[in-house]
Amino acid sequence: MGIIGSTIKPFKNTAFQAGKDFFDVTEADIAGKWAVFFFYPADFTFVCPTELEDLADQYEALKGMGVEVFGVSTDTHFSHKAWHDTSEKIGKCGYAFLGDQNHALTNNFGVLREDSGLADRATFVVDPDGVIQIMEITCEGVGRNASELVRKIKAAQYVRAHPGQVCPAKWEEGSETLAPSLDLVGKL
Repeated sequence: MGIIGSTIKPFKNTAFQAGKDFFDVTEADIAGKWAVFFFYPADFTFVCPTELEDLADQYEALKGMGVEVFGVSTDTHFSHKAWHDTSEKIGKCGYAFLGDQNHALTNNFGVLREDSGLADRATFVVDPDGVIQIMEITCEGVGRNASELVRKIKAAQYVRAHPGQVCPAKWEEGSETLAPSLDLVGKL
């Protein structure tokens, strides 16, 4: 799993989300929607809360784009709740956190560190057909940028809505796109 263009595998994980009871999430819950699976190594750590808070700052924009967001680690949903209730940074997170203590989802996406039982620092964007369109994996000490994630999702949504168009480097919403053709070969 974890290959661009592949379809996500069936899963069922228990989630924690502020203001809600614990609930199960499956692949059926994201069918027909864009979704972000934001894997991180562990609750109560160092880089992870900075990334998750940064993602929380973009959550309203993502929801406005029709994107479901799931933070995922191999911790339990109980641990996610405890972290949310005790950390100022994580307390800002309004999106759902999936517990994956049996490693099923982490294995499905191919980001389980076998030696530690923890997830890699990885992001997957899944389109409404359940197909992975974007993935990013960084090393342990390098945090991600949620603003860049939003930009990439906007580009993926644009390309999906405009067949035959592609978004060049640093494309921003409203910028020019390209229509690949022989006429462009060697001219860019």
